[in-house]
Amino acid sequence: MGLFTRLGDGELQGLVADFALGAVRACRPIAAGTINSNFAVDTERERWFVRINEGKAEADVAWEAELVGALAAGGVVTPPPVVARDGRPYAPLGAKWVSVFPWRAGGHLAADEVTPAIAEAFGAALAQLHTVGLAVPVSRRRSIYDHDHLVARFAGFAGSADPELAHAIAVLGDELAAASAGAAIRARATHGMIHGDLFRDNVLWDAGRLVAILDFEQASGGSLAYDLAVCLNDWCWRDGREEGLDVALAGALLAGYQRVRSLTPEDRDALLIEVRAAAARFTITRITDVYLARVDNPEKDFRAFLARCDAWRGPSLGQLSLLL
Repeated sequence: MGLFTRLGDGELQGLVADFALGAVRACRPIAAGTINSNFAVDTERERWFVRINEGKAEADVAWEAELVGALAAGGVVTPPPVVARDGRPYAPLGAKWVSVFPWRAGGHLAADEVTPAIAEAFGAALAQLHTVGLAVPVSRRRSIYDHDHLVARFAGFAGSADPELAHAIAVLGDELAAASAGAAIRARATHGMIHGDLFRDNVLWDAGRLVAILDFEQASGGSLAYDLAVCLNDWCWRDGREEGLDVALAGALLAGYQRVRSLTPEDRDALLIEVRAAAARFTITRITDVYLARVDNPEKDFRAFLARCDAWRGPSLGQLSLLL
């Protein structure tokens, strides 16, 4: 969790003026996230979430702002970016770009706090995001985490003699082959705008009510079934001795989703491939970005998603098929 850029008093006052936020009362860094520098800024008007976008081109910041603004306007529960005085929904800070959002009070749920009611409400919110995303007039950029990209990452460590990676290498080779073999089925699913990373830590709740969907940095065009698969892998999982799909939570999430948007037969077929592909994707990226990079982040241990890969190769996939 990092703070890569610090805000001096002069820089803070300049940003407050750029966005007309009001007189500053307090500013504190938020020790969360692994990519950007984030701050909570209190002014005479209200509290704001200020994000310094690290390592991004203006075009990427502009695209994300356009998407989030369009989704919010369509009814998705996400705070829209604040428009600066010059008319852009972001502002410069030296060579970087800053985005500002209205603060949303709430907290993230731990895995053991996800109940069937929570899962159903989340499923409905995900379906609304997908439905609105199908209609927003925003170009669908390509995800960087497509199949070819993951194959290339895997190739970078597939020959490793590290005993900690031996099982992962064997499993991931099979899973990438299965994803490739299912390419035609995956292509027939509904494609639209997806979040791509809608884990529990990107959703805020307040007293059981979903108050905000956050962090669209990995949003792109893609398979709606894949986006749903990412969520099933995070929101509906049992860890520990009873490792595997939590059928009650998965059933509730799918029921909530289909209350808003019905899965097509093609979506259902693809979902059984995408849950495996999503588990493999996060195993691979956690190996390359955390384990091999020697980043001390226990919450991003690749073994958690490797266990999901193993479970989908066992009874969990059959359990999910019965829910469809």
